[in-house]
Amino acid sequence: MSAEIIKVYRQDVPALRFIGKKYGDKDRVDGMFGKYWGDWSDNGWFDVLDKQTDKDMKSFFENGDSPIGLMRDKNNEFEYWIGKFLPENTPVPEGYDYYDFPKAAFGVCWVYGNEDEIYMQEGECGKKLEKQGYKYIDDKENTIWCFERYTSRIDTPDEKGNVILDICFYIK
Repeated sequence: MSAEIIKVYRQDVPALRFIGKKYGDKDRVDGMFGKYWGDWSDNGWFDVLDKQTDKDMKSFFENGDSPIGLMRDKNNEFEYWIGKFLPENTPVPEGYDYYDFPKAAFGVCWVYGNEDEIYMQEGECGKKLEKQGYKYIDDKENTIWCFERYTSRIDTPDEKGNVILDICFYIK
């Protein structure tokens, strides 16, 4: 079985500040960014972000406490950020980057399958969102942002060993 998109929906979110660390194509290891996820866990970098706000991010917006793999192609230069969405104006710890997003909505796709099949499905998710009438938001640099959202659905395999990865786009 290959991965399939089993759910598509709109999620309205407040203005947010994404705080994380930015990587590019030159940082890939064996074509991927998985090594850096290990670094984040090993170094407690998500814990640093969690201490930047006293808001309960889980209740701030649905799945607001989830780690994020944020992506954009800016002038044909790919950026992959690892971090979290936090309330707007959250202080940025030293050594981290940030990007401010206005109040908007996410177009959310649940990608279901074996863990080695669910990644790199952004193109299929984008097509599915467009087919359902959603329009992407371009940022001030005319680029489109999308991201992988790592909720508990990815940590809880079903009886077939399959999991769900959220792939989301900023939409109008």
